[in-house]
Amino acid sequence: MNIVLMGLPGAGKGTQADKIVEKYAIPHISTGDMFRAAIKDGTELGLKAKSFMDQGALVPDEVTIGIVRERLSKPDCEKGFLLDGFPRTVPQAEALDALLLDLGKSIEHVLNIQVVQDELIKRLTGRRICKECGTAYHLVFNPPAIAGVCDKDGGELYQRADDNPETVINRLEVNMKQTQPLLDFYENKGVLTNIDGQQEISKVFAGLDALLQGNRI
Repeated sequence: MNIVLMGLPGAGKGTQADKIVEKYAIPHISTGDMFRAAIKDGTELGLKAKSFMDQGALVPDEVTIGIVRERLSKPDCEKGFLLDGFPRTVPQAEALDALLLDLGKSIEHVLNIQVVQDELIKRLTGRRICKECGTAYHLVFNPPAIAGVCDKDGGELYQRADDNPETVINRLEVNMKQTQPLLDFYENKGVLTNIDGQQEISKVFAGLDALLQGNRI
C-alpha cells in the first residue's frame, strides 16, 4: 500500500494522514521529517541538504530524491508508506517512479483531498493564536469561550500575518498552479482519486478507507 496524499493547504491532509497511518500501520513520511532525520543521522545526503537549507536555498532534486530513496529503503516501508509533501513537481514524480521501480515497488494510490477555495480561505483565515502561551484557536471550529481571549491564561489572541486573507489567497493560487500538472500526471497514470474534503472528518476517512480496501467511492 504505497500512497501519495495530496491536497491544498487547509484541506485536512494532516488529519486524514494520521487516521490512515493508524489503521494501516504504515509510516507517514513527509519531506520535512525526511530531511530532519537525515540531518540528525549525519548522512552524506543529509549534510548536503543542510548546507542548502542553512543558506535559505531550495534543496536540489537530486539530493531530495536520494534522501527519499534512503527513507523508502528502510524496513518499516516494506508493507507500504504514505508520502506527504513529496513529490511536488512532475520531474520529482518521474524520479520517484524510477527509484520505486529499482526497489520493486510502485505508487498504488494518489489521494487528492478536494475543498473549494472559499472553504479553504475560511479554514485558514480563522486561526487565532494566544500571544502569551501560543495556544491555537479557530473562530469557526474551535473558538475561545470569550472572543479574543485565551481560555487558558486570558492572553490576547491575534492573527498571524500569513493567515490574513490576502496572503492566504496568494498561497492557495500558487499551490494550485504548482499542483495541477502533478494531478494531471497521476490521472494519466490511472492512480489518482479525488476525495470530497468538505464532508465531516469521519466521512472523508470512510471514503479513503473504502478506496484503500479496494472499493469504489
